[in-house]
Amino acid sequence: MHTPFGTLKTRWGACWLAGLIALPLGALAQESDWSIGVYTGQYHDAEPAGAIAGRANYLNQYLLAVTASKTLWRSSTLPLSIELDGMIGQQWGQANVTEVAVAPALRWSGFPWRDVLRTDLRLAPLGISYTSTVSPLELGANGQGSRTLNYLFVEAAFSRPQAKEHEFFVRLHHRCAIYDLLNNYGANGEDFLTIGYRHKF
Repeated sequence: MHTPFGTLKTRWGACWLAGLIALPLGALAQESDWSIGVYTGQYHDAEPAGAIAGRANYLNQYLLAVTASKTLWRSSTLPLSIELDGMIGQQWGQANVTEVAVAPALRWSGFPWRDVLRTDLRLAPLGISYTSTVSPLELGANGQGSRTLNYLFVEAAFSRPQAKEHEFFVRLHHRCAIYDLLNNYGANGEDFLTIGYRHKF
């Protein structure tokens, strides 16, 4: 039996349209919107820029934290997204301190070697951090400190292109008064250089 040309054309057109719809949906399905992870590190006495420049001294204070994130927005034209990142962590060493923090984070995934080693830069300049007690490492010259401070982190994350759901990262974890905007106690806050792993799903 011969199939009319018009019927073939209609079926082909329907398949083509379905393919156009499925392609972007498939691409979106490859990107993960949620993640959960863990990181740990050691306190240092320099701001994030000082740690990057190698001017930090490390003290006997440690952090173990669980982190989770949700993608809020993803650009359709650039390797750029905005995520909401939260953490809960426990410090020990010179003081036992529990910390809870949340911040929006900008993720850039456009490095030219991404097909060999996927490298993402994440930056969260403004957030909020709350601690169970004022750490002695955060006290200013007058002996005062604050449990609520700004939460900032800078992170480099790495994964294999064929296994993007497994991500290892290095994070500079920072609490501060935003140059005395939140208080004028004169304390730097706290800084930890950490390493971690997250699973994206």
